[in-house]
Amino acid sequence: MPRVSFNYKGLITPVFTPFNNDSARTLNLSIIPQYADYLAKEKVTGVLVNGTTGEGPSMTTSERKLVAEAWANAVKTTKQHLMIQVGGTSLPDVLELAKHAENIKADSILCLPELYFSPSTSDQLKDYLKLVSSAAPNTPLLYYHIPSLTNVNVHMAQFLESVNEEEIPTFVGIKFTSSSLDEGVQAFHVGNNKFAVFLGNDQLITAACALGMNSFITTGSNMFSEIVLETLAAGLAGNVVKGKETQQRLTNAVMNVSKYGTWVETMKPAMTLLTSINPGPPRAPLKPLSVQTVASMAKDLQNLGFNVKL
Repeated sequence: MPRVSFNYKGLITPVFTPFNNDSARTLNLSIIPQYADYLAKEKVTGVLVNGTTGEGPSMTTSERKLVAEAWANAVKTTKQHLMIQVGGTSLPDVLELAKHAENIKADSILCLPELYFSPSTSDQLKDYLKLVSSAAPNTPLLYYHIPSLTNVNVHMAQFLESVNEEEIPTFVGIKFTSSSLDEGVQAFHVGNNKFAVFLGNDQLITAACALGMNSFITTGSNMFSEIVLETLAAGLAGNVVKGKETQQRLTNAVMNVSKYGTWVETMKPAMTLLTSINPGPPRAPLKPLSVQTVASMAKDLQNLGFNVKL
């Protein structure tokens, strides 16, 4: 087993990075305490900062530190598990972000691979994560598997089977963002469920639970947290009828939002329509949706029975 303790299971919400509506998309850190409090009241007990949803790779290292610090301060009150994504930039900056995450007492670190000269084998990936682990030797480390964006197609079950604690002492698991559920389940069962495996897919919660998985990081839990938690509870309890019903409602909601553009471009305005939190626009090259498109999204959500702020 790893030399650090990691026992978190269940749901983690990957939070948006709030930007101001100016040309540079400067940080709007002032709403983060309110954001954390909102999620806590929605019974969300863990947050992921600077991930894909949080546009981490689109920010400078100093910006990512500021966002991480704001969340570290916020969770002192809300007591949420704080996971910080440190990868997706140059290795020196990744190591600096890992050290910073440990210094501000993050509960765990998540790391994307190098995004240009990306690893193509388990050994290359292990060597990379070994460096990250050394930079934060007291903080649990997870690898972020999202092959649709990174083009890193290392099989996660085979990768986990090859990892031992001597090589990467802090390594505890992965975030698995892929629709290849068979691979995710294989990874989860490696070493008699030795590693944490968080599935990053709103639409496969019930199916994953039926196959034994128990932890999720889903963007939809920002604005559909009640349905996500109901779906997860039904799935873990083996309540097939309830799980099927809530999963379908969640899937319908997510599909009716995401059809209007790319993931972050559509999810940010959905957050504004459905909650008290306005995370602002995305950063270029992503573009904010037009007023007309947001109005269409709002109508779709109303037709699904959601209360929409207009």
